[in-house]
Order: sequence, then structure tokens, then C-alpha cells
Amino acid sequence: MDALNRLVEADVVNRLADRDSSLYTDSIDGRIPIMQRLGWNDLAQKAPGRFVLLANLAHAIVEEGATDLVLLGMGGSSLAPLVLSRAIGPVEGMPRLHVLDTTSPVAVSRLLAKLDPAGTFVLVSSKSGTTIEPMSLYAIFRVWLEETLPRPVAGRHCFVITDPGTPLEKLRQRDLMRVTLSAPPTVGGRFSALSMFGLAPAALTGIDLETLIAPAAAMETACRQPAAENPGALLAAWMTDAYDAGHDKLTIVTSAQLAPFGLWVEQLVAESLGKEGRGIVPVIEYDPTIPSGYSDDRAVVVLRLAHDEALAAWSRDVAATSPVFELTARDAYDLSAEFVRWEHAVAFTGFLQGVNPFNEPNVAEAKNATNEILSGTTTVPPATQDFDGTWITYAGGLGAPATAPSSRVNALRGLLGTAGPGDYVTVLAYLPDDESVLGPLHRAAKTVSDETGRAVCVELGPRYLHSTGQLHKGGPNTGVFLLVTARDRVDIEIPGEKFGLAALHRAQAEGDLVTLAAHGRRVMRVDLPSSEHGSVSALAEDIAAAVR
Repeated sequence: MDALNRLVEADVVNRLADRDSSLYTDSIDGRIPIMQRLGWNDLAQKAPGRFVLLANLAHAIVEEGATDLVLLGMGGSSLAPLVLSRAIGPVEGMPRLHVLDTTSPVAVSRLLAKLDPAGTFVLVSSKSGTTIEPMSLYAIFRVWLEETLPRPVAGRHCFVITDPGTPLEKLRQRDLMRVTLSAPPTVGGRFSALSMFGLAPAALTGIDLETLIAPAAAMETACRQPAAENPGALLAAWMTDAYDAGHDKLTIVTSAQLAPFGLWVEQLVAESLGKEGRGIVPVIEYDPTIPSGYSDDRAVVVLRLAHDEALAAWSRDVAATSPVFELTARDAYDLSAEFVRWEHAVAFTGFLQGVNPFNEPNVAEAKNATNEILSGTTTVPPATQDFDGTWITYAGGLGAPATAPSSRVNALRGLLGTAGPGDYVTVLAYLPDDESVLGPLHRAAKTVSDETGRAVCVELGPRYLHSTGQLHKGGPNTGVFLLVTARDRVDIEIPGEKFGLAALHRAQAEGDLVTLAAHGRRVMRVDLPSSEHGSVSALAEDIAAAVR
């Protein structure tokens, strides 16, 4: 029976609309945490109740001279705002949004150098209220604000988005922060795009919420229709049928303006479905050209603007060799409807694949390993080779070769050569989110993909720990991982902690190295002397050379 008929036979559309947790488990105890994560399927219908509050707050901070809004968050609390700000763009006369979802001291110090405390407002965003990245960054930004502003004024420059009653809400009261914008506790982070986590940053930077929410509300209605007419069910059935036929590399191609959407979909798919030894692997295609090297494990979703004829032609060409599902949008505001479509599609796919899409059982492993490294209770696999300051470490399912490679290119060739049919390659880059740094890696990834036919991903750490990290450890052992770190000398003290931002950033990379190794994943660490363009660009050239 094909996937769509399975959805019909099990009445999945109506049961999800009724928040029936038995869709995902027969265990009575197991249903309770699922029930606590099913509050997302009518967020667009409820959103207008928040419009007046957010409009008033946006007006107030503009009157107070706001020029920049810094969002401190990770994963579900940061990716939707990042997507909307990049796709819709800055609104004249409103604060610019800076999404800081990194612990890179280089990135943080560069942003601080650009900002004026008098015009900077800070949004601390965390569902649990305990996430180490935004909490550490808040401590840094709060001290920075108070170096210029009186404490009460600095407090009024800070807002909180969190669930009711979290430690962050209590910190808001102690630190005299301006206000808490409460998020519904029945909505998990990656399903929260249309909750306060997404709406507040959008409103505070001038995005028109009525225009944004209208397509989403219409999509919510459509996703309650019978499966054969249901946009989410049709996408879920296509993904599942493609997966069952061996096309498990879900390649996401978009029109240029919509490109940021790939980051949000990647998290939703990987973290929801990558567990229990299986999973769909999302692959963001940054540079679509006529594909000559796609293997038969690809399924391709094309999200294009209606007038993007070049991508429409590309889509037709790809359909000759790979299954293609094409979506169209009128403009960037239609991304709100895509949030809804994909949330429903992933929830339906979870049922079809027999996994719970609302948990993330392996994410905590890397967090725990990070804490153990910071406390000195866990050791990190040591480097075994040094190529002019680049230190190489072999770990997990990738043992050191019997004969040491004579060059960095040969070391990389050994890693990439382990990727066989059905495998994928991922570059895990603990580097600043800077196109001059990441661009060369994306181009090298394209070369590896074209030359080998393998799906290749480039992930930014520690962002991916809250996204594809679940798939890397909980999904199938088909990943080949190149972990890239850098020994930058820049550091920032984290008030109240015994370690600085550089130590945290490095410990997060090493924690994931330890965790990937424990799961037997094939992983090589390349530790560069610095994250400067020349150092990363040279590595990218060597990655490309390793497959030529």
C-alpha cells in the first residue's frame, strides 16, 4: 500500500488535528510527552491575538532609538527569525536583526564592534530557559550594555522569549529585563516558527504580521482537508514513497530569495525523523546546475518563486533522473505557509515511518560531552599528524591508516574515499558565519558532490547540534564527517563562568567529536591554525583536490 493510502486508512489527518498522541506510540506513558508537543497545528489561527502587543512593543523601541535587535538563540528559537529576516529583508526605519546562534568568539567580537549600546536591543530566546549558548551570550551582552548604560536602562534593552516558569523567566525578573513574551509550552522548538519565537523578532524588525500570517492560516485550513487534497499529506506521502524506494537524500533547491528556508527545513526534517537508526537526510543545494552527478539516492524538492523560469526548467531536467516535488511561492511572505506545510508533512511522515517526530533522543549526548570536556572529566581523541600547523585526528569508525598520509590532501582523500554508495559527506565547521569563510567550503562541497555523486552537506557549529546533529548520531550510519575547528586567539570572558567563549566553542566541537566516535561514525577532525579566510580557503582547495 502506498503512503497516501496508509494515511487515509489510518485517518491520520483527523487524528493529528485532534492531537491524538497514539499516532506515534502504543505506550500510555509514552503518549504523555507527545501530547505536550502537539500544540503547533493552529498557531497561525491564534497569532492575531498577539499582533497588538507586538506592534506596541515595536513602536516603543523605535521611539527609544532602536537601530539593532540582537537575537540570542539556537535551533528552533533562532532559525525561523533568521529565515524571515534574510528572505524578506530589512524594513526601512526599523531595527536590523542580527541572529547570533553561535559561540564563536570571532563572530561575537565582530558583532559587538559594530553595535552601539544605545541603539541595541537584545532578545534572549530559549524554550527551556537553560540553553547554554543564549544564556552565555546574554551574560556577555548584559555586561557590554552596562558598560555604557545605567543598569535599569540596560534591563529595558533586554527581552525574553521562553516557556512560562523557566529559569530564564526568573532571571528576567532578577535582572530587571523589560518583558517576557511567553511561548506556548505545548509547542516544541522546531515547530515554533509561528509562535512568539518567530513572530516577535519579525514584528520588532518591521515585518508586517498580517501579511505574513494570512498564507499560513490558509495553509492550516488546507492541511485539515482529506489526505488526497492535503498539501502536507501529499508532501509526506511523496517523501515516504521516495524514501522507501531508496531515495533518502532529500535535496532542497530554492529560488535565490528563498534560499534561507533550507536551514529551517533541514532542522525540521533531520531532528524530527533522524533517529532509531533511520532517517531522511536533508541536503541543501546552494548552487543548482544541471546535475550530472546525482546518485539514485536523491529525491529533490524545488521551492521556487512563480516567476523563476530558470529553476522551473532545472526542475524539469532533474525529473528525468530523480523524483521531484515542486512547490511555488508568490513572494517571501509565502514562507509562512511553507512552515505550516512542512510541519504537517513531517508529522505525517513520522507516523508513516514509525518514529516519534517530537523528541530528540541523541541531542543531549553532545551537550553532556561538552560539559564533561569543560569540567575535565572526558578526554578528547588526540591529533596524530601535523601538516604545517593543521592537526589531524581520526576517530570513531575511521581508524588511522596503517601508512601515514604524506599530505593533507591525501589525508582528506582517505576520509572521502570511505564514502560508498548510499553514504553522505558532511563538513562540520566550527567557524564564523561569514560568507568569505564558508563560501569556499560550499564550493568545495559542490566539487565533491559532482565528482563522486555523493550528497555533501556543510553544517555550521554549534548551530547544527540543535538541528542535524540528531540525525548524525541517531540516524543511519551512512555519514562521513569532516570536523573543522580553528585555534583562534580571540576570546571573550563569560561572566559567572570559569571558562571563556573560546573554550566553550571548542568544547562543543570536541563534545560532538567524542559523541560521533562513540556511535562508530567515520569522523576526521582538521584543526586549523585560525579561521581566517586564507586558512579555510586553502583547506577547501585541498578538499576539492582530494576527489579530483
